[in-house]
Amino acid sequence: MKLGLFMMPLHSPDRDYHTVLEEDQEAILLADKLDFDEAWVGEHLTAKTEQITSPLIFLASLANQTTSIKLGTGVLNLPHHHPAYVAGHAAMFDHLTKGRFLMGIGTGGLVSDFELFKTREVRNRGEMLIESIDMILAMWQQEPPYALHGKYWNIDVTDTFSEQLGLGYMARPYQLPHPPIAISAMSPNSSSVRLAGERGWGPISANFIPPVHIATHWTQYVAGCETAGRTPDPADWRVAQSIFVADTDEEAERHVKNLDGSMAFYYRYLRDQLVPAGLGGIFKSDPSMSDSDLTLDYFLDAMMIYGSPDTVAKKLCTLRERIGDFGTLLVASHDWDDKAAWKRSMTLLAEDVMPQVRDKLANRAAAD
Repeated sequence: MKLGLFMMPLHSPDRDYHTVLEEDQEAILLADKLDFDEAWVGEHLTAKTEQITSPLIFLASLANQTTSIKLGTGVLNLPHHHPAYVAGHAAMFDHLTKGRFLMGIGTGGLVSDFELFKTREVRNRGEMLIESIDMILAMWQQEPPYALHGKYWNIDVTDTFSEQLGLGYMARPYQLPHPPIAISAMSPNSSSVRLAGERGWGPISANFIPPVHIATHWTQYVAGCETAGRTPDPADWRVAQSIFVADTDEEAERHVKNLDGSMAFYYRYLRDQLVPAGLGGIFKSDPSMSDSDLTLDYFLDAMMIYGSPDTVAKKLCTLRERIGDFGTLLVASHDWDDKAAWKRSMTLLAEDVMPQVRDKLANRAAAD
């Protein structure tokens, strides 16, 4: 099982913007030092809590400071960008990282961004994502001149095309035919995951949904693969989790259960944003639960993995038994309310927890 970092990011709106950007950079640099396999960064424009407005720009600042970690967009919200911009910027970024780019795409998840870009219609966002990625792939794989026409965008570079002068050519990525593509999902029985299976993309399951919903993602991915005649591979599935590791169970619980801490802030923010929007169902491990049951204690118990290294290793193995095999564990990056504790958590996860998990999985595989 591989290990990665998933960074929305989500910070207290009272914190200094410059400081949290530096901390987000520091987290990825530490992940690289600890031999994490990959790091993913989200994209939001209109929230004081989530202020990485361009994951490509942010990750480009780390390209020459990291050595081996793969850098992913988690995600590029395709309905909010012209496909030609995405194609050009992503291709250049792939070259800057010498092929360490993972291209996460999505429809967006922030309601204020939807209003900004006039993309509130869910169906339209899905259509826009598919049209956009098809145009991006076409520009990477076709020779100019380009004449790509769709419902939402038209791309024409014909009159000014000049082979002699090199005009009209779109940059192609370092990884051919294109970087690995992944798509995020948070809803039970997500259609996005099914689409990933149909298109050969990797699914990423969100960290703020209970395991019973995560398990449905594999079912949908398999169905999508079968539709396309493709054999599903658990190695392609990434599962994000909120994880805090301390030297003892008691220390971990004190940190996680602090109602003034970053974990309580994180789940309070998500609940207060998504429940009024009618999306509270994604949080519920039992459909009979009411919205009033979505207390902070429920979130911290149902959606957090925390404890000593031994405890967290056992919980991760239990998670795998509940949802099935997956290829990469993505630990969610949270606001550093205690920088030393969070850096210690990342270190313990990489150096103590994951070796235990990998040994346990290897022993089970040998026994089977």
